[in-house]
Amino acid sequence: MKHLPGADPELVLLSHRYEELERIPLSDMTREEINQLVQELGFYRKEMPDAPVPEEFRFAPARPLPTLPPRHAADSRTPPKGDKKEHPDL
Repeated sequence: MKHLPGADPELVLLSHRYEELERIPLSDMTREEINQLVQELGFYRKEMPDAPVPEEFRFAPARPLPTLPPRHAADSRTPPKGDKKEHPDL
């Protein structure tokens, strides 16, 4: 959880690669509604703050991971080897 002063609260769901999957606004929800939402999404709630988290929940996403298509060479974010231009902002 990250508090951003002045920002409307929202739940941001990330993949195991920290890619954003979904944003859910929370400002119009009560605490009980937020707790229910988190439970419905599949998050584990510990009985005590220092209790261990079961292995199956340690890296589990709230929803199944989407199947991503394989990356093609054209999708690569690295510039071609022959391109030695520097970025103008560097």
